[in-house]
Amino acid sequence: MDAFGSYDALGLAALVKAGEVTPLELVEEAIRRIEAVNPRLNAVIYKNYDDARARAGAGVPDGPFQGVPYLMKELATMWEGVPQTNSCLYFKDFVAPVDSEIVARLRRGGFLLVGSTNAPEFGWALTTEPEMYGRANNPWREGISPGGSSGGSASAVAARMVPLAEASDAAGSIRAPASICGLVGLKPSRGRATLGPISADFFYGAAHFL
Repeated sequence: MDAFGSYDALGLAALVKAGEVTPLELVEEAIRRIEAVNPRLNAVIYKNYDDARARAGAGVPDGPFQGVPYLMKELATMWEGVPQTNSCLYFKDFVAPVDSEIVARLRRGGFLLVGSTNAPEFGWALTTEPEMYGRANNPWREGISPGGSSGGSASAVAARMVPLAEASDAAGSIRAPASICGLVGLKPSRGRATLGPISADFFYGAAHFL
């Protein structure tokens, strides 16, 4: 597991498919890395370790990303049984009643969701420092922002907690953090993903999720 950070998501999945590692071993390594560096970065604001461990041990769908640990952004996408606050204190007690279709597709692809990442309130900033969760930090240099609004996801991936994490973009929320953290950020085409079944889109379709 020392080489975990040198693999991309497909590389880790290939190790699982070859029987060289188990999904549970990948989840445990992601947890170890989160616990080691997150106190400094504040990239992950909700941890769902027990669920990830249970799903890893119960059998993971044989998708292209089988067994790969993944982090969700704390904005719009619902994950059943997990707080969905949009980093807004008004929604501090709201728990998602269902999985968004995005989450259902991620699970079918083989991802194991281990937690949620920091984001500004309702995604309305190109930096990540919500009052609710506090500031996220850039792993490359102290005192530098990881950008926003997908700053928590970018910080987590740049720190090699996980190889991939969810992001969304209306006006730079994937592109800015990717640039600031030295990553590749993909803004998908409009309409490629839906926030159903609760809603069809976010910000009148201007925000794209992946």
